Amino acid sequence: MNTLYRKPLANTGLDFYDTRAAVEAIKPGSYASLPYTSKVLAENLVRRCAPEELTAALTQIIERKRDLDFPWFPARVVCHDILGQTALVDLAGLRDAIADQGGDPAKVNPVVPTQLIVDHSLAVEAPGFDKDAFEKNRAIEDRRNEDRFHFIEWTKTAFENVDVIPAGNGIMHQINLEKMSPVIQAREGVAFPDTCVGTDSHTPHVDALGVIAIGVGGLEAETVMLGRPSMMRLPNIIGVKLTGKRQPGITATDIVLAITEFLRNQKVVSSYLEFFGDGASKLTIGDRATISNMTPEFGASAGMFYIDEQTIDYLKLTGREPEQVALVEAYAKQTGLWADDLVDAQYERVLEFDLSSVCRNMAGPSNPHRRLPTTELESRGIAVGLDAAKAQEADGQMPDGAVIIAAITSCTNTSNPRNVVAAALVAKKANELGLVRKPWVKTSFAPGSKVAKLYLEEAGLLPELEKLGFGIVAYACTTCNGMSGALDPKIQKEVIDRDLYATAVLSGNRNFDGRIHPYAKQAFLASPPLVVAYAIAGTMRFDIEKDILGQDQDGNDISLKDIWPSDEEIDAIVAKAVKPEQFKQIYIPMFDLGTIKKAPSPLYDWRAQSTYIRRPPYWEGALAGERTMKGMRPLAVLGDNITTDHLSPSNAIMLNSAAGAYLDKMGLPEEDFNSYATHRGDHLTAQRATFANPKLLNEMCRDELGDIKQGSLARIEPEGQESRMWEAIETYMDRKQPLIIVAGADYGQGSSRDWAAKGVRLAGVEVIVAEGFERIHRTNLVGMGVLPLEFKAGENRHTYQIDGTETYDVIGDRTPGATLTLIIERKNGERVEVPVTCRLDTAEEVSVYEAGGVLQRFAQDFLANNA
Repeated sequence: MNTLYRKPLANTGLDFYDTRAAVEAIKPGSYASLPYTSKVLAENLVRRCAPEELTAALTQIIERKRDLDFPWFPARVVCHDILGQTALVDLAGLRDAIADQGGDPAKVNPVVPTQLIVDHSLAVEAPGFDKDAFEKNRAIEDRRNEDRFHFIEWTKTAFENVDVIPAGNGIMHQINLEKMSPVIQAREGVAFPDTCVGTDSHTPHVDALGVIAIGVGGLEAETVMLGRPSMMRLPNIIGVKLTGKRQPGITATDIVLAITEFLRNQKVVSSYLEFFGDGASKLTIGDRATISNMTPEFGASAGMFYIDEQTIDYLKLTGREPEQVALVEAYAKQTGLWADDLVDAQYERVLEFDLSSVCRNMAGPSNPHRRLPTTELESRGIAVGLDAAKAQEADGQMPDGAVIIAAITSCTNTSNPRNVVAAALVAKKANELGLVRKPWVKTSFAPGSKVAKLYLEEAGLLPELEKLGFGIVAYACTTCNGMSGALDPKIQKEVIDRDLYATAVLSGNRNFDGRIHPYAKQAFLASPPLVVAYAIAGTMRFDIEKDILGQDQDGNDISLKDIWPSDEEIDAIVAKAVKPEQFKQIYIPMFDLGTIKKAPSPLYDWRAQSTYIRRPPYWEGALAGERTMKGMRPLAVLGDNITTDHLSPSNAIMLNSAAGAYLDKMGLPEEDFNSYATHRGDHLTAQRATFANPKLLNEMCRDELGDIKQGSLARIEPEGQESRMWEAIETYMDRKQPLIIVAGADYGQGSSRDWAAKGVRLAGVEVIVAEGFERIHRTNLVGMGVLPLEFKAGENRHTYQIDGTETYDVIGDRTPGATLTLIIERKNGERVEVPVTCRLDTAEEVSVYEAGGVLQRFAQDFLANNA
């Protein structure tokens, strides 16, 4: 550590690093104008950067330059069990590789504190109207995931610096917000800002507290775990000024869906956002967290709020110790991180959003940024044909647009007590008026924290939710992660037999095609109280603002306004029922991890027949060979907005899929196929998920009219033979055929899952050329040794009339931002040279790519340093 600027922090007994002095020494008077993010990044440099490199690195931040890489050392790594487990599977495989080459595997450990929370494994098999749902779902989760949980238990005994919070305790982001983040760290006598990376794109949830926390793929997390800095250049930091205040009856969900649409349109991809202004200062941390959580849906990397009185009030409310609360306030005020000290912050770009402009909103179908005002349901063609729907219901049939899933789920909304209480009050009023859920609606309530149960019980509202079918089914991600569980067989049969337009409504953060449930053709995001209302309505053809939900005992019509609570009702209950002792009751025992007995061996005893955990292949076979980037054939030609759900879906595995056929062959009963996500520790299962989304549109596969076919399809060249995607991949793997993917804009949107990169690399993909990449997925590609290239502005696959019959070469020196040449050789022998931009953005990324990936690079360095 650099001790030059280390000084005492008044009244704390701790030291701090005086970043202001370091910055002012380079450019007097410049510190006050730095954005919040810049101040935190500068502190990290002052505390961790080598003295001889400090001035050059700080100058990048002060002068807002982006021509030099500088190191960032996050304080923590947080993981959910899917990507966290796969990261630790990689490290266990790395230990094997090190041992095979004569190294000491016990020395391979995370050196940065790593917290793994098991929250992505539970499927809602028992719905919220089953009084034993929680116990049943947990039992099924344990049975299905025995292999995975065995491995996870081993990791906490075999690796240093790994803490595990087992299944059934909540969602990682909500636990991070309510407990894990101290906001200001105190280690070895030094106070400094908490920072973290998380193996989930919604890690910015905790940015609401002023904590720089960004989502990364498992590969990038492994880099940080192993003590390497995350090399970066100064991000594009955008100020978002919030003005006005919300209208009565408007929830934080309505606000964030409007902001999501706004920021997507403002093109903030990969930027760090800082929300400020009078509007921001009035938002509670619960409201701020709802906004910060949706950061990846904006396309951004971080969604920061300043530290202020709201932060202090929240830390007190959630039971943080008084000394810690005092440290946060003292440090923020001393170092210019307090909101009042950021009035002079200057941004290269400022966007303005008026909170008072927000109406009641949903999002859908299919994308979180596709805002759907509830006043426009009819004009958008969503709410139509209610009379026909009623006639179908009268005949004993499910109606067109049937809501088959209504789920209060996700940390996005359940970390906000106002949203949860609002839903409970809607349920209470509905119960009083005799309204019931429609019988075909599978309802569930899965809060991200056990505290939600305590404050709902305190308010007497949990029975109201249970009566309407929204009993607690889990403390986990559930439906938001595509783990919505099986439908009632009779309902599923009717959906299939009638080819019914069936839908899902959830209070989650993503509604991509094919994600929520295989039989929900489309999904809509909504606030928790709206989810309750749609369970009563039973169909998306219902105009939730105008149509009649039912009649009371006197025959009076009931509409949404009759059951919607006032803000005063909600706020009074939140103020009375949510208490610090509830958070202490839940979290003190949860984090009392006791003494961990050391594993007898640093090497994992891999289970040969497991379809969940398998020794990874990244040091073997084709992956250890040279990437020639010559004679590549397209595996797929794709359009804009390809998500990681297209690349590597996370939802339920169907028997008729490639992965389903493999699991069936391995002897796994269909009812226990589980999700694609849970099998990512076994590459033989996981690679069969590559492009397995049934909503994929591969432009190489067209019908007789020339329209693109929908499905997990590919065309094997040069034969021109159409096949299922996995068969094409197998064929090309047998031929040792190098592959390329051609795509449009915003390639790799969505979750941070590294298997979206691992799957294509194992298939033999060496290059992806697209109009643009989402940040996390691009870094995952680099971490797997796949070269990301970008068409020049204004050029794309249409410019060069790409149809998938071509072969491709790439030539040129792979340096950050270099222009390389993509050589296209058409079927008729024509040769076209296309200039493309190399998206290896830093020297560190070049080094990782040249080594073949993150793990290969670490193995080489480890063996060299421990020879």
